[in-house]
Amino acid sequence: MFRYWSIKRYGTCFLPTLEKRYGKLPYYNAHQIRSTVYQKDFNPEFLPLAYMLFLTPSELSSVLSAEFPDLNVEEYKLDIISYLQSKSYQGYLNVLQQAS
Repeated sequence: MFRYWSIKRYGTCFLPTLEKRYGKLPYYNAHQIRSTVYQKDFNPEFLPLAYMLFLTPSELSSVLSAEFPDLNVEEYKLDIISYLQSKSYQGYLNVLQQAS
C-alpha cells in the first residue's frame, strides 16, 4: 500500500513542487530533481521514476547509468506501468506509457 501512495505522490505532487521551486520548465536537471526528492520528503526509492518523468531525454541515460548502474530502465518502466495498471491508476504517470 505504501508503494502505491509513494508512486502516486510522484504523479500528483512532484511536478507542482518542481514548478514552485524552479518555475515552469519543459524539463528539469538532475540536481533539481534529486534535491526536490530529498528536501520535500518524496520516497527516494523512486528517484529513477522522477528522472524518467522530468529529466531531459538526452541526459536520462547518462544520469541513470551513473547513479543506478544496475538498473534496467526498460524493465523498471514496465514494472511501474504494470503496477499502476493493476491499481487502475488514472493520472499524470500515464505519460510513461506514451513514452514507451
